Amino acid sequence: MNSTPVTERSNFEKLLLAVPAYWPVEWARRIRKRGRNLPKDWASYLRHAGAITFPDRPTWATPHTIAHESQTMLLRNFSGRDAPADAIPVIIDAPFAGHSSTIADYADGQSLVQTLKAGGCKRVYVADWKSATHDMRNFGIDKYLSDLDEAIDSVGGRAHLVGLCQGGWLAAMHAARFPGKAVSLVLAGAPIDTHAGHGPVTKLAQRTPFSFYRSLVAMGGGRMRGRFMLQGWKNMHPDEHYWGKYIDLFDNITSPTYVERARHFSRWYEYVVDLPGRMYLEAVKHLFKLNRLARGEFVALGERISLKSITVPIYLLAGSDDDITTPDQVFNAENLVGTPKDQIRKELAPGGHIGLFMGAKTLRQQWSRISKWIVDQG
Repeated sequence: MNSTPVTERSNFEKLLLAVPAYWPVEWARRIRKRGRNLPKDWASYLRHAGAITFPDRPTWATPHTIAHESQTMLLRNFSGRDAPADAIPVIIDAPFAGHSSTIADYADGQSLVQTLKAGGCKRVYVADWKSATHDMRNFGIDKYLSDLDEAIDSVGGRAHLVGLCQGGWLAAMHAARFPGKAVSLVLAGAPIDTHAGHGPVTKLAQRTPFSFYRSLVAMGGGRMRGRFMLQGWKNMHPDEHYWGKYIDLFDNITSPTYVERARHFSRWYEYVVDLPGRMYLEAVKHLFKLNRLARGEFVALGERISLKSITVPIYLLAGSDDDITTPDQVFNAENLVGTPKDQIRKELAPGGHIGLFMGAKTLRQQWSRISKWIVDQG
């Protein structure tokens, strides 16, 4: 989350808040500080706490149209009216890991879509992945790869691919399976070599029996429910998601700017989407447990693919404090693709995972450079 609280917690306070037994003490201390303003502040807090716990559906910040629709996605067109028809499109392959694709167009001033357009990209699209219905439960990775290919064909057959997080490995698969269709490839926070580094997600995937993941899908009626995934993400930082955010809200309840940022973030973070069980299990087994994409062993649409087939210019972006996709998992793609070293750029941005895609500073600095780099590729 990129909305910095008005009041910062010290390292000692953060340590205390990690201990559940201390939470009631902390609440009492915060409440006493309110004095005579407590009734009014408490009423406001309850209203907004409910809003961040049970938020509305997330929205897109930038006007757009629907360029193409398939069973799995809506291809949203953010291009300007004056965009040249022959300009090579940029397709943002948004993450599909339990949250909405609106992360690519999070808010005014925090929009990757807007940053790419401001940097000179004329035709910008977002692959908005649909929440899986019961009828979609048996869709596998092949279905998503095929639908991405169909979307690219619908806007001219060639594109600059920008893969965010889980959308990164799908974009890389497409570039390897269909050489010639990707003009350039940007991989941001994308787990390409999942066995590189020692991130907590990698450790969890390796030590957890595959039967556990199958049981989650069975509990979801053949789908990996977004609420299950959200629980897992929250449990990586339980002090922040189950307690800290409510303390911060209470501390800053008189700041309309802070409250609106908290509510806006919750509309994205707490609103979940479901994944097809088959796709989810394929990703866990083949990508995270066996690392077959990095090993050149993954079979996509009937053919074993190798990342060495990718020879287009590549930009790799990782977060210095990203504990979802560690920098090694992104940067090791340099050693796996066929692109000459002098056509690969790597950049380490300060901050964590989500900030890579919607952090105002990262958009202003790293992504502004990336957008100009894309334009330079033709």
